[in-house]
Amino acid sequence: MTISIDPQKTNNESLQPKGWLRYFSFSLDHKVIGIQYLVCGFLFYLIGGSLASAIRIELASPMSDFMPRDVYNQVLTLHGTIMIFLWIVPVVNGAFGNYLIPFYVGARDMAFPRLNAVAFWLIPPSGLMLVASYFVEGAAQAGWTAYPPLSITTPQSGQIIWILSVLLLGGSSIFGGINFIATIIKLRRPGLKLMQLPMYCWAMLGTSLLVVLSTPVLAGTLILLSFDIIANTGFFNPVLGGNVVVYQHLFWFYSHPAVYIMVLPAFGLVSEILPVHARKPLFGYTTMVFSIMGIVVLGLVVWAHHMFTSGTPPWMRLFFTIATAFIAVPTGIKFFNWVATLWGGKISINSAMLFSCGFIINFVFGGITGVALAQVPFDIHVHDTYFVVAHFHYIVYGGTVFIIFSSIYHWFPKVTGKMLNEKLGILHFIITFIGFNLCFAPQHWLGLNGMPRRVAEYDPQFQFVNQISSLGALLMAISTIPFLINVFLSVRNGKDAGDNPWNALTPEWLTSSPPPVENWEGEAPLVEEPYGYGKEISELK
Repeated sequence: MTISIDPQKTNNESLQPKGWLRYFSFSLDHKVIGIQYLVCGFLFYLIGGSLASAIRIELASPMSDFMPRDVYNQVLTLHGTIMIFLWIVPVVNGAFGNYLIPFYVGARDMAFPRLNAVAFWLIPPSGLMLVASYFVEGAAQAGWTAYPPLSITTPQSGQIIWILSVLLLGGSSIFGGINFIATIIKLRRPGLKLMQLPMYCWAMLGTSLLVVLSTPVLAGTLILLSFDIIANTGFFNPVLGGNVVVYQHLFWFYSHPAVYIMVLPAFGLVSEILPVHARKPLFGYTTMVFSIMGIVVLGLVVWAHHMFTSGTPPWMRLFFTIATAFIAVPTGIKFFNWVATLWGGKISINSAMLFSCGFIINFVFGGITGVALAQVPFDIHVHDTYFVVAHFHYIVYGGTVFIIFSSIYHWFPKVTGKMLNEKLGILHFIITFIGFNLCFAPQHWLGLNGMPRRVAEYDPQFQFVNQISSLGALLMAISTIPFLINVFLSVRNGKDAGDNPWNALTPEWLTSSPPPVENWEGEAPLVEEPYGYGKEISELK
C-alpha cells in the first residue's frame, strides 16, 4: 500500500490510502464515509432480512416447530433493532446525507470531518456487538422497545449488551445530527439562501433537529433501565415502586420521532428524484419546506398515541388524537406535491422512478392506516395486533426502504461512473413490490381479527393468511438477488455513465462522475433554482 502526500489538500485526504483500501480506513472524505455507511448498512440489512425470513418460516405454521419460543423472541428483538438502528437510520441519514449535503450547500466537506468519521466508526463495532449478543446465553428477548418489567426479568447479559449497543448507535446519530445542522447552516457558499437549497437539505435539517432533541432522552432512559437491571434500582421496576408507564413515555418521546427520523430523509430524497425523471420542477417548493418543518414540530408531541391502552386519562387521549390527526396534513401536502410534480411531466420509466412511485403508493396506504390508529376506539381494538405490524412496515419498508433503493439506482452513476442495468433493476422492483404487498397487506386482516403480534404460536384459523404473508416474505428475499447481481456486474463491467446521465440540474451533477476529492476542480457552482427545468444549465450556474 502506498500513501501519497499532497500539501495542497485542505481536508487531509492526501494522508488516506488510495483505491478500495480507503473504504476500510478512517477517511475524512464525506463521499467515502457516505459509501461506508451504505455498504455497512446493507450488510446489516442482509442479516436483519435473514432474521425476518426465520420469523416468517416460524409463522407459516401455528405451532413453534421451527424454533423455540425464547429463540423466537430473541430473533424478533434482533430483527427490529438491526433494521431500525443499523439499516434504515444510518443509510437514509448517514449514507445519502454525507454524500449529498456538501454538494448541495457548495462545501468541500462536512463541517466536522473527524466527528463525521467517528460517527461512522461507532456503527460497525456496535452492530457486531449486537449480533454477537445472540450467541450469549440469555440474549435480549424483550423486543426493540425493551419494555419493563419484561426487560428487567429476562436474562441480564444479553439485555445489557443490547442497551450498550443502542447507546453507541444513538451517540453516532447525535454526532451526525450536529454535523448536518452545522454544515447546512454555516457552510453554505456565499449567495446561497436557505430557500434556494434542494429539498433534501431541508429534510436533513428537520431530521437532525429531531435527532438532537430526542435521542438523548432515549439514552437517559436506557441508562436508567440498565441501573434497574444491574444495580436493582427501582426506576421502572414495579416490584420496587418503579413506574413502567414512565418508561413508555420516555421511550416513545424518542421512538415516535424516530419514525420521522427514518421517513423525513426519504421525503427529501424522493423530492430530488421525481423532478429529474419527470423533467419538471418540484411543485410547491415553499409548501414542502413548511410541511417538513411542521412535521418536525408536531412529531415531538404525538408520542402517547402508542399508549392509549396504558391507562392514559381521557384529556391526554384527546390531545394526542388531535395532534396525530393534524400531522397527517403536512404529510398529505407532500403527497399532492409529488403527484403534481409527476402530472404532465415527461416521465422516464426506469428503476429509480418505479421505486419512487412504489414509495408513494405504499406510504399513502400506510398513512391512512396511521390516521385510523390515531382514533382511540380503533386503536384499542387493534393494539398489539398484526394491524400495527402492517402499518409500521408500510411506513418504514414500503416507504423508506423503497426510497433507499430508488436513491441507489439514481445516484449509482454519480458514485461509480457506471450505469446499473435497467432490466435487472425493473425485475428487482417488480418482485419487491409484489412480495412486499403480499407479505404485509394480509396482516391488516390478521390484526382486525385479533391475531396478536410478537408471538410464535397462534390460533390455527390464521394459518392460511400467515402462509400468504410468508410467501410474500420469500419473494422479498428473492428480490435481493437481482439487485446484488446488478451491482456486482455494473461495478465491474457496467456501461459508462458520463458526468450527468440524467441531465439533472442539482449541484452534485454539475461536476464529474465520480467526483474529485474536494468535489469540484474550481469554485462550486451556485444553483439558485435546482429544479428549474425550464432553463438551461448555463443559466443556473
